[in-house]
Amino acid sequence: MIDTMKDKESKSFSKQIKRYVKVGGVIGTLATKLASQKYLGVKLDKRKHASEVRSALGNIKGPLMKVAQLSATIPDLLPPEYAQELTHLQSNAPPMGWLFVKRRMATELGLHWQKNFNKFDKEATRAASLGQVHKAKLLSGKEVACKLQYPDMESVVTADLSQLKLVFSIYQAYNKAIKTDEVYKEITQRLTEELDYERERKLTQIFGKIFSKSSFVHIPRTIDKLSTKRLLTMSWLEGKSILDFKNAKKEVRNTIAKHMFYTWYKPFYEYGIIHGDPHLGNYTIQPNYTINLFDFGCMRIFKGKFIQGVIDLYYALQNNDDEKAVHAYTQWGFADMTKKKLEVLNIWAGFIYSPLMEDKIQKIQQSDSGIYGAKVAAEVHKELKKLGGVKPPKEFVFMDRAAVGLGSVFMHLKAEVNWYKIFHSLIENFETKKMNARQQKTLKLVKL
Repeated sequence: MIDTMKDKESKSFSKQIKRYVKVGGVIGTLATKLASQKYLGVKLDKRKHASEVRSALGNIKGPLMKVAQLSATIPDLLPPEYAQELTHLQSNAPPMGWLFVKRRMATELGLHWQKNFNKFDKEATRAASLGQVHKAKLLSGKEVACKLQYPDMESVVTADLSQLKLVFSIYQAYNKAIKTDEVYKEITQRLTEELDYERERKLTQIFGKIFSKSSFVHIPRTIDKLSTKRLLTMSWLEGKSILDFKNAKKEVRNTIAKHMFYTWYKPFYEYGIIHGDPHLGNYTIQPNYTINLFDFGCMRIFKGKFIQGVIDLYYALQNNDDEKAVHAYTQWGFADMTKKKLEVLNIWAGFIYSPLMEDKIQKIQQSDSGIYGAKVAAEVHKELKKLGGVKPPKEFVFMDRAAVGLGSVFMHLKAEVNWYKIFHSLIENFETKKMNARQQKTLKLVKL
């Protein structure tokens, strides 16, 4: 028994070492090319290099690809050649072959797994960072999506997180603006949870309950008897990429934007739960402009007092109430608040909350470019460095990610909406105790 455990540990360690070499090799090669251009004047074909980046990250899969996915959603963060290539990565990473799929499906459902299906597509419909999706048809004729995890992703994630920790430690050695301890803890916890498809199945059911009476969003129904810890089978939802609507009529773009806002923030303000991964591959649009929402592995569950802090800070900024703002930041876990630290944090908060401040129709920000947000972030970063840095509460990682990711979607759509009215319709009846009770009741129903 002990020898068997040692063998397993040895194999896992061996796979992690191979992962270190693979990841390090790709990142090292790409970094060398960029450095050669910058310091040696070597001409770089950006389009070709961007294609290489996409191919390398797609084949590596795992957490590193998730970073690339997020980067591609933010307009002007990357040169257009890179953004275009990484956008393809969102929903069409290089898939694993049919022989691999057959072996993996047999591992999850047994040797005769194909008897559960009338049809099972050999080609993956979508391949992402941790797994790939195959379209299939049940014996009843119902079309389903089978989300199959890549093999031994625990070792992959462990190896990538170790490298991420090393990157964070090097970064923090010369840049004290953001202390990354809590950020690293949060990323580790969320990615570990994302490997558990049983947990994702339960969260999918929770979102189904939350939106059971809503017409603007569709949540897939899980097929429990054909789901395991590494396979999730659910109803198939047909739709188009949101980028297909970039040049649609203004009314259409605005409708989609409103639906997206409610889809993300109704669960947050009513149940204390947020979908932490708003990249372009996790939703599609139906012909009536309603939203298909997918991928419930990266969820963040918040306590009521955190959400109360979000609302308190809004009103503090609205009324220039420094005392209320300090209380809100303290509620979230920011320590040692000073007047100067408050001013700096309010710069970023002001940017995030700005579209919610006035009762009027407007864009999510006045510029259609992501450069403005990057400038604000750079200014905040510089000022925090002067103050000796700040340790952001871990809850902020995916909350901020959701806000920035959604903002970039609204920028892509060039949506003009009364964000103030939508926001107020969501928070007007908020009460911490009621939200906590509602959350616990919902979580208990699916035993999460």
